[in-house]
Amino acid sequence: MTKISKLFDSNRAWAEDITEADPEFFTKLARQQSPDYLWIGCADSRVPANEIVGLLPGELFVHRNVANVVVHTDLNCLSVLQYAVDVLDVEHVIVCGHYGCGGVHAAMRNSRLGLIDNWLRHVQDVMRKHRARLDELPTEDQRLRRLCELNVIEQVLNVGQTTIAQEAWDRGKALEIHGWIYGISDGLLKDLSVSVSSHAEFEQVYRSVAEST
Repeated sequence: MTKISKLFDSNRAWAEDITEADPEFFTKLARQQSPDYLWIGCADSRVPANEIVGLLPGELFVHRNVANVVVHTDLNCLSVLQYAVDVLDVEHVIVCGHYGCGGVHAAMRNSRLGLIDNWLRHVQDVMRKHRARLDELPTEDQRLRRLCELNVIEQVLNVGQTTIAQEAWDRGKALEIHGWIYGISDGLLKDLSVSVSSHAEFEQVYRSVAEST
């Protein structure tokens, strides 16, 4: 059996298990998707969004890229965000990073990996912004862990600054943006306490982050 054919076998077994538990599951799923959450996470294969939070297909809208970065010129990410907020009417946007992120580590070490170096400049901007706080930490591992957290916090602010989030709050839509981080070594999520659900909360968190740099 080839590695590819094994995936088809696994798919059939998975579909059979789902159907056995709920014979109408795929029929209902085909009619529509109505997730309450948008997950913006890292592309790392060790961070499967649905499984981490125990949600089934159709319950979590997902966008992933290297180092879970939100850039205002990234039309892919912005299109996902706009569709989730304005069409699917999600009420929660979760930016989730993870400890030990290879992209964050490469940015911290200024590694040369190729085209991706340009993408990781955004993480290096976060590192430079918080250089004083990072330099206070005694070990590289501690600095990496903290940079993974700071990167999530900055991306929460980036989501909140988009016209999509700003206009949603303008019209009174319930929309909350959260910053979480995942531990690959224990499988647990940590809330970074930067949730924002209004213009006022966003400004408060923005000032708090700015004052701590």
